Amino acid sequence: MRFAAPPTEPLRCLQGGTGRGSSNPFPVGKREPLATDSEDCLFLNVYTPGQLGSHTSGRNLPVVVWLHGGGYDIGGATGFFGNDSYNGNDLVREAGGGVVAVVIQYRLGLFGFLAGESVKAHGALNAGLLDQQFALQWVQKHITKFGGDPGQVTIWGQSAGAGSVLQLVIANDGQTSPPLFRAAITSSSFLPSQYAYNDVVPKFLYSTVVSRANCASRVNSLTCLRNTDVQVLEEINVDLCTSRFYGTYIFVPVVDGEFIRQRPTLALREGKINGEILLSVTNADEGAVFVNQSTADTVQVPEYLTQLFPNLSAQHRAVAIAKYSGLGTPIEQVTAILGESIFVCPTYYLLRAYKGRAFKGQFAIPPAYHGDDVFYYFPSINAKGVPPYPNTDFDKAFAESFLAFVMSLDPNETFGRTIMPVWEPYSFHRVEMSFNETESGAPAVVPFVTPEDLLDRCSFWESVGPEIGQ
Repeated sequence: MRFAAPPTEPLRCLQGGTGRGSSNPFPVGKREPLATDSEDCLFLNVYTPGQLGSHTSGRNLPVVVWLHGGGYDIGGATGFFGNDSYNGNDLVREAGGGVVAVVIQYRLGLFGFLAGESVKAHGALNAGLLDQQFALQWVQKHITKFGGDPGQVTIWGQSAGAGSVLQLVIANDGQTSPPLFRAAITSSSFLPSQYAYNDVVPKFLYSTVVSRANCASRVNSLTCLRNTDVQVLEEINVDLCTSRFYGTYIFVPVVDGEFIRQRPTLALREGKINGEILLSVTNADEGAVFVNQSTADTVQVPEYLTQLFPNLSAQHRAVAIAKYSGLGTPIEQVTAILGESIFVCPTYYLLRAYKGRAFKGQFAIPPAYHGDDVFYYFPSINAKGVPPYPNTDFDKAFAESFLAFVMSLDPNETFGRTIMPVWEPYSFHRVEMSFNETESGAPAVVPFVTPEDLLDRCSFWESVGPEIGQ
């Protein structure tokens, strides 16, 4: 259902014509849209328990709001490829009918994250994030009509969806009023270089879009863009998004001075956060899918660092090289660099900000690549309706712990006994929960302590935040 007016003309967006959330409003890497086009994308899907929730009649249920990933470039309420991969019924079922699920979408690419001084003066910076905030405001106003409790909202995202959760956590300097959620879950927190809106990078991207749209000579270039045929803008969006350095993204959130007022790492360091409690999970190998593995024989760590973080000083580049020199071959080192700097370390910055009111997990079922955990939250992704590692005990311990957190703010409060030992809050003991399997294929759900050398590398990345845009 629609949660905001169609963002046509001044606020452009494509939407599949089915009346549901589009699977991919602007499909990067393809020239044809995946659904019939119209400039109307601000929809969300609501899933209620029905008969599953009969035992909860008479009271409103906790609400889980899912934010999709896709690098702020691709994705939607129904996933990446038009299938019903983000089927909120999966979440309702895993909660035993004890939650109402909402799956939202937001503007992407240049339509959601074009920045620059003209956008600041005459438009809306971080429009995609503002869409998310508006969807959460809609939930606050209307979710009781679906049996949900607006006072028990948990926001949950994966990859850029988790990055969006991070942005909503620090939004308005942590003083969003009235509050839009009480708890947050991040699965692979995504924090790419996030520049100020008037930095050289956003300004260059804006001028490039304006030039390609033949708007450079106009008095008001933003008005010209608003009046440009949407298919022209889509072509520009696709061309820019596919010309990026391997594994990075072009149109991402910026520090706008209003909604996002500080660099994320600084806001988290200062404890400027929304929400009462956090659950975060990372995957054991976050970086592999974002590094061109075919360059294993040729990649050089210094050159890779220069391309990934162009503003990193020579001195700090040397420090990074030294810190990762013991982590295997060059391709393994750069894989760790990307995975830790952009996904893993931002998660620890989040955990610290919640000061003991948080839980940390690691998804480690081999190969534990970025995104592999999604199959366990949403088994409908698979045609057979089962995750790649179809172990009932593991599924119950892993997926149900997230929904238990949504319902009770404690992942230990699952719906019956599981193989998971007590999951301690993440505090000065630095205890995490590993979700893995043994060599024989048996589930292995065990606590472990965050490695000291990993935290040291994360401290380094945090220290160079001004240079790498975090």
